[in-house]
Amino acid sequence: MHISNKDKVIEAFKKAKKPLCPGVIAKETGIDSKKVSKIIKELHEEGKAHSLKKCSYALK
Repeated sequence: MHISNKDKVIEAFKKAKKPLCPGVIAKETGIDSKKVSKIIKELHEEGKAHSLKKCSYALK
């Protein structure tokens, strides 16, 4: 079963149980940080994530 990059980012948030920046998620998932930033932006637009402060995001 193939896990999408978006699912990997969501799992990283759930596993951490704290706000994360894109760079940390990139290191944990092996996904390029620019792609991680794009995925977080999509999650934010979908109402699934929010920004707590500059470069720090969490799932809602």
